[in-house]
Amino acid sequence: MQYNFDEYVERRHTNALNTDGFRGYIFHDYEGKKKFPFKDEEFIRMWVADMEFAMCPDIIQAIKDRADKRIIGYSQVFEPNFYEAYNAWNRKMYGWTYPKEEICFSLGIIPALYQLVELLLTDHEYAIINTPAYGYFQHPIDYKHKHAIHNKLKRDAEGNWTIDFDALERDAANPLTKLLIWCNPHNPTGRVWTEEELKKVAAIVEKHNLWIISDEIHCDLLRQGEHHIPMAKIMPGYQKLISCTSASKAFNMAGMMFAEIIIRDESLRKLYVQYTDTYAMNVNPLSIAAHTAAYQHGYEWLDQLKAYLDGNFKLVQDTLAQRLPKIVFRIPQATYLAWVDMNPYLGDVENIPDFMANQAGVLLEGGDSLFVDNAKGFIRLNLAMPKATIKKGLDRIYDAVLKREAEKG
Repeated sequence: MQYNFDEYVERRHTNALNTDGFRGYIFHDYEGKKKFPFKDEEFIRMWVADMEFAMCPDIIQAIKDRADKRIIGYSQVFEPNFYEAYNAWNRKMYGWTYPKEEICFSLGIIPALYQLVELLLTDHEYAIINTPAYGYFQHPIDYKHKHAIHNKLKRDAEGNWTIDFDALERDAANPLTKLLIWCNPHNPTGRVWTEEELKKVAAIVEKHNLWIISDEIHCDLLRQGEHHIPMAKIMPGYQKLISCTSASKAFNMAGMMFAEIIIRDESLRKLYVQYTDTYAMNVNPLSIAAHTAAYQHGYEWLDQLKAYLDGNFKLVQDTLAQRLPKIVFRIPQATYLAWVDMNPYLGDVENIPDFMANQAGVLLEGGDSLFVDNAKGFIRLNLAMPKATIKKGLDRIYDAVLKREAEKG
């Protein structure tokens, strides 16, 4: 079956964060007082990390079939078909499986992170975060009154992002450091860490006996030809590893609120279950059906999606090279998010998301306020949308930058 990723899907009047929640999320304007020279429906929305594409039809059908059972009661993952589908997917894609007894569940990776930070760190202990970072890696630490060490990733003149292993070693050696919050593929840079890099990280973690939470939610969203290696495969016997996965990102069903949290350490697993009441907690039965269908039937849809995204990234790369040539942009190895350095043109703009919303009518995220640290002058563009929308957004961004350049003289 050929899937149509050029189709425009109307999202207004669906209670979508994407269309209705940008004021609070990006601008902290929770009362809706902020005014823009654009109507809400006029914005090009390139911000929050969900897609403008319709879900895989097999997933939609599975949700309908489950709804046709006519009772949506208290539910948990009792039947083996989910576990079988999940591990068949992991075996096919990554040559790895997870023991059923280690698989716990959460409403998402971020809710799990809030719970795990509380369980793993005392008030005086530290977690390491590689920056720039998805903001919700920092938020649980702040919310739980813990502490973070920002391990800044390095970027070379060609736009390649790498790990500062010397700094990571120093940070891990701090006697108060107890946890590494790891992200692979990395959000927002899109790096897929190599086996060599992963082994170096693993060696540092093991040497200093750290806990490691490995967020791998973007692992299915690779450029064609790239390969993801689960940290569990790199550290097969390390008990202080927690792996976090979900089909929600790759199959555009974040609203289903479902993630797999694989906890090896039995004591921590019991604490997590007790803390979250996992075995008694309701799991949305539609979510179970949707994720099972994604793992069972979603491969072809995902493969076509990745090919389409590859074309979207090439469009952005070519457009930037032709129209804003001072920008050094490399297509990321994973995600549908372009991490773009706007410093050559907008380095003196304090709040680029605000500038773009007002001057270009484009909603996007960027900077240290949203990506923790090491992100000044960068923007993150969501490219999981029809090419026509991306072209329109790029045109608006270019016009706004050109106008500012002219004003600067």
